[in-house]
Amino acid sequence: MSSANKPERTANGFDAEYDVVVVGYGYAGGVSAIEAAKNGAKVLLIEKASVPGGVSICSYGALRCASNRQLAFDYLKETNAGRTPDDVIRALADGMCEMEGYARELAKASGAEVSTTEEWGKGANYPLRGANTFYHSTLSLPGFDARKTYPWANGAPGGPVTFKVVEDNLARYDVDVWLSTEALRLISRDAGSTQEILGITVRSKTRGVLRVMARRGVILCTGGFEGNREMREQFWEGVPIRPCCGMSNSGDGIRMAQDVGAKLWHMWHFHGCYGFTYPDPRYPYMVRVKRLPDWTPGREGEAKVKMVWILLDQNGKRYMNEYQPYTQDTTHRPMQYFDPATQRYPRNPSFLICDENGRKMYPIGRPTSNDEGVRVDWSEDNMKEVEMGILKRADSIAELARILGVDLAETERSVARWNTLCDKTHDEDHGRPAGTMARIDTPPFYGAPVSTIVTNTQGGPVHNARQEIIDAFGDPIPRLFAAGEMGSSFGHLYMSGSNITECFVNGRIAGRSVMAAPPWKAADSKVRTGTREAEITSE
Repeated sequence: MSSANKPERTANGFDAEYDVVVVGYGYAGGVSAIEAAKNGAKVLLIEKASVPGGVSICSYGALRCASNRQLAFDYLKETNAGRTPDDVIRALADGMCEMEGYARELAKASGAEVSTTEEWGKGANYPLRGANTFYHSTLSLPGFDARKTYPWANGAPGGPVTFKVVEDNLARYDVDVWLSTEALRLISRDAGSTQEILGITVRSKTRGVLRVMARRGVILCTGGFEGNREMREQFWEGVPIRPCCGMSNSGDGIRMAQDVGAKLWHMWHFHGCYGFTYPDPRYPYMVRVKRLPDWTPGREGEAKVKMVWILLDQNGKRYMNEYQPYTQDTTHRPMQYFDPATQRYPRNPSFLICDENGRKMYPIGRPTSNDEGVRVDWSEDNMKEVEMGILKRADSIAELARILGVDLAETERSVARWNTLCDKTHDEDHGRPAGTMARIDTPPFYGAPVSTIVTNTQGGPVHNARQEIIDAFGDPIPRLFAAGEMGSSFGHLYMSGSNITECFVNGRIAGRSVMAAPPWKAADSKVRTGTREAEITSE
C-alpha cells in the first residue's frame, strides 16, 4: 500500500490518475479493489474514516452460501416481494453458489481455514421455497488476535477475521489506500441523456482537496446512511431511530449518485432492533441488546435459548413477540407504530423488564463500534450497567414502574400475565416460542428504556446485475458502479449474513464490470464537478 503527498496537477486538470477509484473500505470496497487490480487496473481505495473496516468489521463475518442456484433465486425472489428485478436477484443467487469457493481462494493469502456449517435452525430465516439450500462458510485464523490487530474494532469475533483475509488479499496487489479521505463530488461530463463519470473530487486529511481521474470508473462502496440523522428522519416513519455503529456511513455515496441522476430504491428498509442509550455523551451510539440465535417459523420447538426480558410500551402493556425469528432484524417494525389519537409513538421508547435471574444469565447489551478512541464494553453480569444507571433496579415491579415512569397497575398486570403464560409454556398473546420464555419473578427487578436502533441500511442507488448504477429513466450511468449495502438488493426481508455476502458477490461483479469498458479519453468538453463546471483540455 502506498501513500504520497499532494502531487502536482496534471495537464488535463487532475491531481492524480487511476484506472479505478473505489470509495469506502469495508468488505465491498476491499473486494471491488481486489477484483479490479487482479484484472490489471491501477486502483485507488479511499476511506473517510481514519481506520478501515466500516461496519463490515463489526459483523459476524460468516458468508452466506447456497448449493442450488434456482432454489436460492426462488427464496430471494419471494423475500424481496417484487421490489428487486429478477436479473439482480439471480446475480446474487449465483454469487452465493460461488461464495464458498471464492472464500477458499481468498483464504490462501492469510493461511485461513474455511469451515462450512448450517446455522442453527438450518437454512434461511423463513420457511419459503429454497430455504434449505443456504448455509454459512466461516473463516478462522489460528492464533489471530483481533483486539491486537484492530484495537478500534468492537463487534462480533468473526468480522475482524474476515476483514484480515480481505486486507491480506489487497496487500498482494499494488492498490493505493488513502485513509481519512472523504469523497466530495463525482466528476462527469455530458454523455447524451446522462452523465459519464470521469473521476472524483476528494478531501484528504494529509493531501488536501484533490481531483482524481478514474479512467475506467468509480465504484461506490460507502455503505448506508445510518449516520445521517436528516436522511433517517426523511426516509423512515419512526422517531427516534439511532445507530448502534457506523456514524461515518452518512449517505455520501447516495448523494453523489443522486447528483448525477441516480434512481433510488429500498430507502425504507433497514436492519435493526432496539437498544439502550449510553449515559456518556462521548459515546455516539446506542447499545443494542444481545444477539440471540435465530429460529424458523414452524419449528418453534427448536428455539431453546432464554430471552430474559419482555418489552412494555409507554402504557405498561406488552405488545409484541420480543423473540422474533430474526430478532435483530425485524423487531424495530412494531416499535415504529404511530398513534394518531395521541400524536405519539407509544412504543418508542419501550421498556425492557427482567429480574435477578435474568440479570445473572448473560450480558443483556452488546456495544458495537469501529472508530478510533470510541469503545465501550458491557459487563458479563450487567452490574456495571446497573451502577451506571443504564439498568434501573427496584425491589418490586411497582417500584420499578414508578422509577421508569410507567403506569403501576398496568405494569404489574403485564408482568403477572407474562408469568402465567410462562407457566403454561405457551405465549397465546404474541406467539413467542416456549423455549425462549423465562419468568420474571425474582427480586430485585431491572428495567430500562430501549429505543429503535439501526444496524445498517438497505436503501440507496438502483443497480443492475452488472452493478452499474441506474439513472431515474432506467439507463446505466456510464462508469459508475455500486457494491455492498449502498443500494442493497434486499427490498423486503433480509437474510442473516447476506449483507456480508452481498459485499463479496457485488464487489466481485463491480470489480470486473468496471474493467469491461475501454478507458475514457479526454476531449474538449464540459466537465461537471457536482454543480460546478470546469474546462479540461484535450491531450
